[in-house]
Amino acid sequence: MKFLADMGISLDTVMWLRNLGHDAVHLHEQGLDRLPDPEILIKARNEQRVLLTHDLDFGYLLAISGTQLPSVVIFRLADMRPRSVNYYLERVLQHHQDELTTGAIVIVTEGRTRVRMLPI
Repeated sequence: MKFLADMGISLDTVMWLRNLGHDAVHLHEQGLDRLPDPEILIKARNEQRVLLTHDLDFGYLLAISGTQLPSVVIFRLADMRPRSVNYYLERVLQHHQDELTTGAIVIVTEGRTRVRMLPI
């Protein structure tokens, strides 16, 4: 699976995904630290990547766009350290890989994972 990590996601999570065999990149690695949110979505869609973020704006932007892709995983965790994010991301990949492939917004909290299929 291919991933694009937003600025709020650690490079350690990107490395963890790579170690699992995924194609993962971070905006910082590409010198795109200040890329506006709409352009991040376009980049993820064009590169067929799942966007990893903690920014709720992406859910809103996807909802108003009416598009089916890219999929977005939004982490709303009290602990955003890589170990915690990786723990929850591993579960998302185990249980929701099909949804991410076809187009979904996945919101992850400590208590639950919500999946909204796209387009909304």
